[in-house]
Amino acid sequence: MAAAARTAARPSLPGDFRRFLWVRLAGTAANQMLLVALGWQMYDLTSSAWDLGLVGLLQFVPALLLTIPAGQLVDRVDRRAVIAASLALQAGVAGVLGATSATGIVGRELILALAVVIGVARALQMPAQQALAPTLVEPAMLPQALATSSSVMQVAIIGGPALGGFLYALGGAATYGVAFALLLVAIGAAASIRRRPAAAARAPVTLASLFAGFGFIFRQKVVLGAMSLDLFAVLLGGATALLPMFAKDVLDTGAWGLGLLRAAPAAGAFLTGVTLAHRPLRGRVGGWMFGSVAVYGLATLAFALSTVFVLSLLALAVSGAADTVSVIIRQTLVQLETPDNMRGRVSAVNATFIGASNQLGEFRAGAVAAWLGPVGSVIVGALGTLLVVGLWMKLFPSLVRRDRLA
Repeated sequence: MAAAARTAARPSLPGDFRRFLWVRLAGTAANQMLLVALGWQMYDLTSSAWDLGLVGLLQFVPALLLTIPAGQLVDRVDRRAVIAASLALQAGVAGVLGATSATGIVGRELILALAVVIGVARALQMPAQQALAPTLVEPAMLPQALATSSSVMQVAIIGGPALGGFLYALGGAATYGVAFALLLVAIGAAASIRRRPAAAARAPVTLASLFAGFGFIFRQKVVLGAMSLDLFAVLLGGATALLPMFAKDVLDTGAWGLGLLRAAPAAGAFLTGVTLAHRPLRGRVGGWMFGSVAVYGLATLAFALSTVFVLSLLALAVSGAADTVSVIIRQTLVQLETPDNMRGRVSAVNATFIGASNQLGEFRAGAVAAWLGPVGSVIVGALGTLLVVGLWMKLFPSLVRRDRLA
């Protein structure tokens, strides 16, 4: 009876937010399918760890250059339109890769060029999504909404790579074709969300307004500590770019194995997101955050040392579960402490940090793997993540002591 009462008392998410969840589900699944097919195709063509890292770097560079201006744009125009435009760019990439894969003319240079286009799309999409989400729910519902959104995204990250890997057995064109169709669904869902007015006044764009998000974050030490902890932990500990090498050379599986390896972190993240959506963190959030990043580093180390496929999947699942705790705490802190007229610019800085940790982290992993091999690269990164946890606990004691999200 008590459980039923708690369920009944929990308010349901608004219709616009549920439509936003469809954007995240279809768009993220398509993006993951693109990346798993693109990574396998590149390694199949070149057998080069350097080229796998280069794909990540070429996604990061446009994100680094464009995300901050995109944050200014997001604070001035319809955020739904920015999301739809980013999804349309990714649909174009899927269409080109599908056509060239079907005709057999796809090559290294084309894949690298389209990686840049994906980076441009992500530079638009990430700050727009992060800034739109809090406007679709009441502030009191934001932790529940973000945990639900994270769970939906993890479903896409589980299903997208797994489906993409199995479809790749039919050829790259099949994977890219399904990704294209999912992106059209996401564009339609974005268009169905009711328009929200732009938050910022139409004041002239200046350098001060463009970089106001950085100033806000550096004044908020708790937010700075949370964002930078995630940045350096994933920058050092990320192993996603090397999964094709682990699948092919360490664990001796095919494209299907790569799909499952990419899906494993999301499986752990999904279970964690569902749990936190129903049982949000109530206290000691700083301790939870640092503990989860430490577990992420240890799980990454276990993955590097494993030569058994099932154990590798388990280690990646644990890393995804730990990362989700950190991500939900960070995102909730950032959104609750940022006024709406600055959410685009602050979200742009956050997106830049995420892009640096993911895409630049992929380049780091590939470059070190060219020197030490994939196992050595991941071991060095995991140890670096654990070192960052200890150092950040010294640098940001107020974050360690943080008890509540709000």
